[in-house]
Amino acid sequence: MPLFLKSCLRLSKVSKSWKETVVLETVKIIHFGEGSQYKSAKHRVDALDTENLTHSYTIVEGDALAGVLESITYHVKIVPTEDGGCICKNRSIYHTKGDVEINEEKIKEGKEKAMQMFKAIEAYLQANA
Repeated sequence: MPLFLKSCLRLSKVSKSWKETVVLETVKIIHFGEGSQYKSAKHRVDALDTENLTHSYTIVEGDALAGVLESITYHVKIVPTEDGGCICKNRSIYHTKGDVEINEEKIKEGKEKAMQMFKAIEAYLQANA
């Protein structure tokens, strides 16, 4: 695992619970390392479609929500390219508490940090494929 990721992620604990609709959902509790500005986050897997290469998950708890967000939902889709590679498309939806205004600069910073982690994972996978 890249050193950057080791400094950000310490431990990931997966737990399972039942929704009211009796659909099994997976919840991941991630504890971040000293290299991160966050302590922990709870991710709920909303959908995973291996056939269509899509994954949706929601951060439902943690200091990444900064006390002003109810949750952040991510929709990820991997699109194959003609040359055998792929494009990763990611859409983020921020659900605010009440009438809270989202600071666009903070969102931009968060996206840049997420891209840095994505690039580190990509480089690791390419080097170890």
